[in-house]
Amino acid sequence: MSITAAMVKELRERTGSGMMECKKALVETNGDLELAIENMRKAGLAKADKKSGRTAAEGIIGVKVSDDAKTAVMVDVNCETDFVAKGDDFVNFVNNVTVALLASDVETDEQLLSMKLADGSIVDEVRRSLIAKLGENITIRRFAKYHTAQGGTACYLHGSKIGVIVELAKADSELGKDIAMHIAASKPECVSEDQVSAELIEKEKEIFSAQAAESGKPVEIIEKMIAGRISKFLAEITLLGQPFVKDDKISVGKLVASKGNNVIRFTRFEVGEGIEKKEENFAEEVMAQVRGS
Repeated sequence: MSITAAMVKELRERTGSGMMECKKALVETNGDLELAIENMRKAGLAKADKKSGRTAAEGIIGVKVSDDAKTAVMVDVNCETDFVAKGDDFVNFVNNVTVALLASDVETDEQLLSMKLADGSIVDEVRRSLIAKLGENITIRRFAKYHTAQGGTACYLHGSKIGVIVELAKADSELGKDIAMHIAASKPECVSEDQVSAELIEKEKEIFSAQAAESGKPVEIIEKMIAGRISKFLAEITLLGQPFVKDDKISVGKLVASKGNNVIRFTRFEVGEGIEKKEENFAEEVMAQVRGS
């Protein structure tokens, strides 16, 4: 059977694959479009499985808040190179996942992968198809979802690499965005001092005690020094204790209190954090795309 340009065009539109790959698939199935699609999907799954062990430390963060500010979601989707992370296919995938997540009742990683997107496609199937098309491992590393009945949520996205979602006791979109922006910049470890573990405080005390002992000062002075260092340490790692990034003359805690509000929780994602990244230059990234490796 003769393979026409129209047949190749239709297959490309339905699979998103390259022209030569589509023509080859149609030749192999003697023009059977549906069989060609099935074979290409199988080949795509095989490619996805083969690439699943490769390090994916680039990517982008997706964030979205519902119109009533009662729900906020954030997802961290990774790929191997910044070249792919900036492409329309990858960006659209992250956006589609984020939108679907906001409207869903997903709670686990497994549920997220089996979630349906707006067009009815399954997240993991689309992910695997992208791996086959783009030639890189793509993973949905993590996600967070907040829902509050009484309070409000807010988000902030710094570029595409750092995202934050926040839950407040009372809805306040302006304050929420300011707090989220502060968290993106200052990386607090928790909301308040009561969330810092006793073990961590004791460990810091031991370090400060050893340092203070070398000063040769009296015991009572050393105790005051240690107390001061612990107080400073807690202010540095807690959101409410940190100086507000927009006005360092006031702490975040005082800012929130002045608004008659309270921060319930927050989550901060940064692309690639905690992942040992393989160093590649741009030329190597481009060659990797050309080779499809």
